[in-house]
Amino acid sequence: MIDSSADLAALCSRLAKSPYVAVDTEFMRENSYWPELCLIQIADEHEAAAIDPMAPGIDLKPLLDLMVDNEEVLKVFHAGGQDIEIVHNLTGKTPHPLFDTQVAAMAIGQGDQIGYSNLVDTWLGITLDKGARFTDWARRPLDKRQIDYAIGDVTHLVKIFPRILDKLKKLGRGAWLDEEMDRLADPANYENQPDDAWLRLKLPSRKADALGRLKVLAAWREREAQAKNLPRGRIVKDETLVDLAGSPPAAQADLGRVRGLSQAWSGNDIGGRLMKALAAAVPLPADEMPGREERRPGVGKDGALVADLLKLLLKIRAKEIAVAPRLLARTDELEQLACGQREGLSILDGWRGEQFGRDALALVEGRMAFAVRNGKLRMTRTEEERA
Repeated sequence: MIDSSADLAALCSRLAKSPYVAVDTEFMRENSYWPELCLIQIADEHEAAAIDPMAPGIDLKPLLDLMVDNEEVLKVFHAGGQDIEIVHNLTGKTPHPLFDTQVAAMAIGQGDQIGYSNLVDTWLGITLDKGARFTDWARRPLDKRQIDYAIGDVTHLVKIFPRILDKLKKLGRGAWLDEEMDRLADPANYENQPDDAWLRLKLPSRKADALGRLKVLAAWREREAQAKNLPRGRIVKDETLVDLAGSPPAAQADLGRVRGLSQAWSGNDIGGRLMKALAAAVPLPADEMPGREERRPGVGKDGALVADLLKLLLKIRAKEIAVAPRLLARTDELEQLACGQREGLSILDGWRGEQFGRDALALVEGRMAFAVRNGKLRMTRTEEERA
């Protein structure tokens, strides 16, 4: 257990000489906007440690430098999205280079999103003790069982990683992971832009004025939540925000009659800031208006049937090459391809294009078809295509 700046600096100095380290975090976010970092576990082939970021006066800079600035050490995570988000919140950068064993497991046919316990069982034959899984990591002191459980997340991972990497190399799929890891490391994935917060909400209507109000209200709530470090719903619930956008109050005094707000909002500061945000709202510009699904070319019964055929092709191809379907293609991209879209689809580029996209496009354009041979479903070139 590392709880001093000197010990942490010494640990990071040793780890900086390793080709890779396994990393995991424990955090709490039920009562905050930003995840509260409670523990950081890290290991290489020789040692493992749990770092206490809540220890008084501890300086995490050596660890963060190792994460984001040291290009010589590969950082290995499992389902690391939230761990990467925490590093990004602290530094504005993401760990690099990085490797995610959950994504890698998809590339070698071990399910869509294999959990860590199943990963450890599959590769090491070890059944993990889940008793400490839902512990309160913010409470101190942590007992030995908690620390052992937490460190196990990286000591097992550091053994599993080289085995997965070896299988990827044997299958010739290392380049697939390079592309996926670049996507995972993109800092844009972890930036909470207040002006984009409205896109996560159920739209009250397709009227430009209502959507304009929703955009400014969602941005206002995001900034309030960030400043107070509270969950968005603790500021204003989604349904209340949508109601306000659809039926805005004429004056602050009317806020006390809005479902989901207390009477105090009719005269307090936060109510005043809400009304100021509403007053600044303008109708949503035409170029920001969300598109209508039904207006996309090819949408309808026929388009849905084509999308279903693409999903069938995806299942066949994923089974043939032993890869998780979700890694090959997303449902929305299949639907877009069925509707006639060709630009900006990841399934038509890179390794996805080679393994699936080209045949998917050929199917949509009538150059491939399904056939049953010896009782098994197969893809075949059409007579016209062969000619």
